[in-house]
Amino acid sequence: MIITVDGPAASGKGTLAKRLAKHYGLPHLDTGLLYRGVGYLMLQGNHALDDAAAAARIARALDLSKFDHETLRTDAVGEAASLVAAIPGVRAALLKLQQDFARQPGGAVLDGRDTGTVIAPDADVKLFVTASPEERARRRHIELAARKTPAEYCEVIADIKKRDERDSGRSIAPLKPASDAVLLDTTQLDIEAAFRAAVAIVEAPRAGRTRP
Repeated sequence: MIITVDGPAASGKGTLAKRLAKHYGLPHLDTGLLYRGVGYLMLQGNHALDDAAAAARIARALDLSKFDHETLRTDAVGEAASLVAAIPGVRAALLKLQQDFARQPGGAVLDGRDTGTVIAPDADVKLFVTASPEERARRRHIELAARKTPAEYCEVIADIKKRDERDSGRSIAPLKPASDAVLLDTTQLDIEAAFRAAVAIVEAPRAGRTRP
């Protein structure tokens, strides 16, 4: 079974994808970490983030096993990832890696921006997880404070909106729900309620029911 979980930044898609993977005993891939890995190496190499040739070269040689994943989750790396993700050569270099992960025996859970539209358009279940920009900014604000890297709420929501616009407006694999994805709005849901709703969406076709 292949499950894709797409959505904008801080919507809760990564947490849900991890929970679903554990629940169903499936491997999980946070596809955003691939782009964060490229962004991180671009920053480390002092490359301009619009240097398409350097970004594609780094993407082709990417090995996520060499990274401390917490290092990849800083705001600076996230901003770099959003920029390099719009480079066609980067997306092409990472496409097969993601598709091979999705198609492994038994299936997988993938989360990101285009897993249901580009990476695994034939996935058994597709979720598109969203929440209001204000709620997503509130969550990110709390997360940054917990990491001891606090930021002003106005800066966080401005960054959220900027990333939404960039991810939705890029010409290659823009952020959008697949035509057959089920929308899950988590604005008013805590993680447990969101997880129960996600499991209900996955289970509906398995039980021959119409998805909620």
